[in-house]
Amino acid sequence: MDSQVFVRLSIGSLGLRVPIAAAKAVRSDALSSPCMCEIRLRGFPVQVAPVPLINSPEESPDPHSFAASFYLEQSNVRALLSHGCFQAANAYLEIVVFSGREGGHCGISGRKQQIGTFKLQVGAEWGEGKAVLLHNGWIVIGKNKHDGSKPGAELHVRVRLDPDPRYVFQFEDETTSSPQIVHLQGSSKQPIFSCKFLRERRATQSDPVNSYWLTSTSSQQESERRERKGWRVMIHDLSGSAVAAASMVTPFVPSTGCDRVARSNPGAWLILHPDPGGVEAWRPWGRLEAWREHNGKDSIGCRFHLIEEGHCSLDAVGGGVLVSEILISAEKGGEFFIDTTRQTPVPTPLPSPQSSGDFVYPGHDMSCGFVMNCRVQGESKSSKPLVHLATRHVKCVEDAAIFMALAAAVDLSREACRPFRRRLRHHASNSF
Repeated sequence: MDSQVFVRLSIGSLGLRVPIAAAKAVRSDALSSPCMCEIRLRGFPVQVAPVPLINSPEESPDPHSFAASFYLEQSNVRALLSHGCFQAANAYLEIVVFSGREGGHCGISGRKQQIGTFKLQVGAEWGEGKAVLLHNGWIVIGKNKHDGSKPGAELHVRVRLDPDPRYVFQFEDETTSSPQIVHLQGSSKQPIFSCKFLRERRATQSDPVNSYWLTSTSSQQESERRERKGWRVMIHDLSGSAVAAASMVTPFVPSTGCDRVARSNPGAWLILHPDPGGVEAWRPWGRLEAWREHNGKDSIGCRFHLIEEGHCSLDAVGGGVLVSEILISAEKGGEFFIDTTRQTPVPTPLPSPQSSGDFVYPGHDMSCGFVMNCRVQGESKSSKPLVHLATRHVKCVEDAAIFMALAAAVDLSREACRPFRRRLRHHASNSF
């Protein structure tokens, strides 16, 4: 398989040093709490991070601390380097540092005071796909308001570009339609897997994959309005061999007094791969839990645990390491991801499903980073999941297949978490 070029822009090792003379220009209470910064890059959402205060000349910022990252494909770099009619001539990475707490009385952020801005121009080296240290050290970001000839606050920051190539896959239709899965490379598509969606009448905990498969009846469809269970996805390679599966092991049921799957009682999937030591035997690799939240806007919550090697119980309720917990907009859709630079790092390495390579690395620095993401559409749209995988975590085809099963489970959780007062979409119910 050929990969696509991506680069990771990493920002870390932040620290703020304010000379005594410059500190007089900042309110006395503003520097008593950690400062914050907004990290901006044109075309990407603004990211917010704390900036530790450095009070002693002997102190240095943590060289392994992480603040933000941006993932850029070649089209993103071209857009940043282009000069549009309504765009500035040059694009910059900007870090705007503020003192004081955000927010305030009645939503007015009057206590927030800008200290200064760090700017780094986007250059041609951003598109070369090579590792580059763009900046590492202290830089003056403000002027002394009482004496313009003297420097103001100083910011310490490390900015790196690192190659982060990915494999890109797409489901060619909705998951419930048992679509083909293709590998994308530029404008070309190469079939690589097939996806088979099934609904079983009866499942067993001892053998959740090789169970009794039957088509649904009208009474079974009626039961789907009270609980959703027995859904299954099989991933096959081009030879027709099953190489991964996702199995609904905990039914999706409404909470008492409402019609939603609650966070306190989520539905769950097991993500499985073939056991090389047995014929038609399967081993659990991960567990995905899903529920529906209503905090002003409806969201689908997804929480994914990797199941540690040797934990063979197929219900796997208590085992595993949490590697991702995300809310996806029910209306607009969104992105499920595993990325140790965007969430709590994984404390211990775990093996990939088939190969000898590591799938998740210890999170003591920014080297582990992106593992995978899966983009899905909102409930009112046809969803054809788009999956990105970091090439360093895929050592063989089976490694990619297990992520396709996980992506399918994420996509189907949108349907399984629909309020029970609504019917499932016509396409989904017909596929049963």
